[in-house]
Amino acid sequence: LPAAVLLKDMKLMDVKLGQLGTWLAMRDFTPGGILGAIRRGHERYYNKYINVRKGGLGGISMLLAGYVILSYMWSYSHI
Repeated sequence: LPAAVLLKDMKLMDVKLGQLGTWLAMRDFTPGGILGAIRRGHERYYNKYINVRKGGLGGISMLLAGYVILSYMWSYSHI
């Protein structure tokens, strides 16, 4: 049997729909908490797609695609 994991330590993908409100209430929405979440997300992205032994174009192409979509949204904001 897997060990019980506290709700505050669960990842978003593991949270049930009924627990979502409680899980969101446990998040740290202070500027430091938001900055820490952005930093952790960047580290995960960097280690998964950029800092790999056998590199590919996956990470760079995702970053470029994100930039293209963002610039499209900025240019055509009237749509």
